[in-house]
Amino acid sequence: MRNNIYLALVHYPVYNKNKEVVCTSVTNFDIHDISRSCRTYDIKEYHLIIPAIAQKMLTERIISYWQSGIGGNFNKNREEAFKHTCVLETIEKSIDKIARENNRDPIIITTSARSFPNSISFSALSKKIKNDDAPYLLLFGTGWGLIDEVMEMSTFILDPIRKNTEYNHLSVRAAVAIVLDRLLGEE
Repeated sequence: MRNNIYLALVHYPVYNKNKEVVCTSVTNFDIHDISRSCRTYDIKEYHLIIPAIAQKMLTERIISYWQSGIGGNFNKNREEAFKHTCVLETIEKSIDKIARENNRDPIIITTSARSFPNSISFSALSKKIKNDDAPYLLLFGTGWGLIDEVMEMSTFILDPIRKNTEYNHLSVRAAVAIVLDRLLGEE
């Protein structure tokens, strides 16, 4: 159906370069650029997963500025992009919110620069989404990626954007834009 897709940018729990579980910092670019990509591809909601109180408050303030503040009056395109952007503390709260709105749990799709046994191609997932009315939650990790436990709870793990390259470390906002276009772009 492609009209029941949610996207979450996970700041915790993710790995750092030493494979320690951390909470990464929010970047203003990720808030803005991913909101704009989500609106362009008609994502139902964009969830920023941020448990750190100070970061959560700052992010909510930025979003509010564009949703109902001076920024939205100044730039209607940006107001439109932020209309379906929100902050939640955990992945579980994102899943619960989606389940309440849809009366069923979402199909969880995680992304990674690595391949896994339950990896799925872009074309196969695009077909599934197109022919299914289930809600889908696309999880994107920050830092050095989503922790193993999050990967294990997913229904599918999307194939890496680039499988056969020595350097495979795109910015998350670039990865989101590429993934959304491959899954939901023009046929």
